[in-house]
Amino acid sequence: MTEGNNMPENDAAAETPAGSEPAKEKRPVEEQDGEKEKTENKENGDSKEEVEFVHPEGGWGWVVMLASMWCNGSVFGIQNAFGVMYIYLLQEFGSPDDKDLQFRTSWVGSLSMGMIFFCSPIVSIFTDMLGCRIVAVGGAAVGLVGLLGSSFVTSLGPMYFTYGIVFSCGCSFAYQPSLVILGHYFKKRLGLVNGIVTAGSSVFTIAMPFVLSALLKNIGLYSTMRVLCILMLVLMLAGFTYKPLLPVKPKDSQTGSSHLKQIFNVNIWKSWGYRIWAFGIPAALYGYFVPYVHLMKHVEERFGKDTNKEVLLMCIGITSGIGRLIFGIVADYISGVNKVFLQVASFFVIGLMSMMIPLCNVFGGLIAVCLLMGLFDGCFICIMAPIAFELVGAKDVSQAIGFLLGLMSVPMTVGPPIAGYLRDKMGYYDMAFYLAGVPPIIGGALLCLIPWVEAKHKRREKKEAVKGEQDADQKMMNHEKAQEVVQHKAGESVL
Repeated sequence: MTEGNNMPENDAAAETPAGSEPAKEKRPVEEQDGEKEKTENKENGDSKEEVEFVHPEGGWGWVVMLASMWCNGSVFGIQNAFGVMYIYLLQEFGSPDDKDLQFRTSWVGSLSMGMIFFCSPIVSIFTDMLGCRIVAVGGAAVGLVGLLGSSFVTSLGPMYFTYGIVFSCGCSFAYQPSLVILGHYFKKRLGLVNGIVTAGSSVFTIAMPFVLSALLKNIGLYSTMRVLCILMLVLMLAGFTYKPLLPVKPKDSQTGSSHLKQIFNVNIWKSWGYRIWAFGIPAALYGYFVPYVHLMKHVEERFGKDTNKEVLLMCIGITSGIGRLIFGIVADYISGVNKVFLQVASFFVIGLMSMMIPLCNVFGGLIAVCLLMGLFDGCFICIMAPIAFELVGAKDVSQAIGFLLGLMSVPMTVGPPIAGYLRDKMGYYDMAFYLAGVPPIIGGALLCLIPWVEAKHKRREKKEAVKGEQDADQKMMNHEKAQEVVQHKAGESVL
């Protein structure tokens, strides 16, 4: 793949007029997709030329945005609606004598969601090396193979591999490039475009439970998986739209440890605020995925099989989309790392709502709980990138998010199986949902330390800066005195 196919990399530079600086050159302005796009060379502090890229802010970028939206929707729509498929997996692979059925079956969905995040650091490296298009198309193809293979297995063991690992790894490799490629086409509108793209998962989360329920009832589990392969096929085709625009960074000839440091960015771990955030978020997520997996089965046991349980996932999807828009705007008016307090509030509400699920003896109360849970779920998701930017800066934000997603994979994987184990041992889900609400509250409390740590760090930096200025002034005064002494001695020698 050739990066920046539509960039005038090899165009001849304009001639330098007499008397002007020879190091500066100008390139001609070009029209592309109805938008002006130009590149110009500037000198940096080391007298090296840099290329300034102007984003199209539209054109083919709108097609890329729609493709990214499809990616978000198809990947997380299937994942978030796993609770519907979970019931049919219990029927397909279960037996009356299996006392650990809930525990073993929930591993299918948990592995799938966990592997999407676990692969994130690896995907970010492959994206830097191979480009967005190759990684996205290859990932979608792998996901298609995994989902198609899942439609032919007859036991849970192979399902762990085909659905829990192969399908989810493919989704991970298809998902992350869909966010990276947006930065090639948009800068001023990037916030708006990201909001539209991430809303795709909400739209699919609203519709997918009803679609899956209808398919599972009419054609069965295996045929439903084959139908879902159509989504992955479209996703693979969508990846071909990811035409890269940004200029290729010159390859560094360094090898060994210095090259590894370029691949694995260790600067992000120098920030104490990021360290707390990177471990506080995963600590809060041990119960996060439990409702998505077990809520459908809990409703069936509490209110009966004929209950319209899919409406609960629809409520979470609707308010999650609304929350992403509302809190995304609110976050713009909150300065610095104080945005963390929005995530703290989100985790407190999500934890309390999880504990409220077993207390709802009326289906309407359960709808209200899901509406609130979805609203603050959207808040938690939409401000992850802004907080990462505040903690580590724009230069390191990509790997900061990648490593965070990787750490998130562990709690999101083990949470639902633990809940299933408790259901198998106790015969009901109440204790599972009570315990699922504890980690978000603990993790949220831990995140409260970040603004205090960052404020302390800034005060220390300010003191060091003032001290450095004072030392510089003192050195300058000493230097001036030394020069005066030298000049005075030189005058005496002349006399």
